[in-house]
Amino acid sequence: MTNQTNDALNFPEDEKPPLPTGLNVLTILTFIGCALGLIGGIWQFATADKNYAEMVKMQDKMDEMPAMVKKMMGPDAFENARKTMENKVPVLILTLLGVGLCFYGALEMRKLKKQGFTLWVAGEFLPIIAMFFFIGSGMFSGFALFAYLFPVIFLILYAVNKKHLIY
Repeated sequence: MTNQTNDALNFPEDEKPPLPTGLNVLTILTFIGCALGLIGGIWQFATADKNYAEMVKMQDKMDEMPAMVKKMMGPDAFENARKTMENKVPVLILTLLGVGLCFYGALEMRKLKKQGFTLWVAGEFLPIIAMFFFIGSGMFSGFALFAYLFPVIFLILYAVNKKHLIY
């Protein structure tokens, strides 16, 4: 008499189990997010000086702006734009590193490898942590806070699907 559980877990070398639908969808969305992250990182690098210059120009017109715009364009936003401009090279490098780790991690998870999850987590949260050190806590306020919701949701969804990673 053979153990059915043991037989079910012993896959022939040339026959891997199929990729679960949830993991397939998550990795495809991760690839799309990587492309957007790559474009966004390069765009931020290319426009950092221009954005700071525009913020400086707008500081002169602050008295004419509505209260809501004044709040969005206040000293915190001005300081964030300055720090982003000053640190645009390390921010770009860490963004590209994060995108690369996320992409490679998703590829590994498509092969049902557990290490892919760890690589993806590192790639997802490394740029966020780095932005905190280079830009400051101002990156975690206002509308920017909404952008950090996606990595948390994906972390939860990947953690739920981690049980499918068997190698």
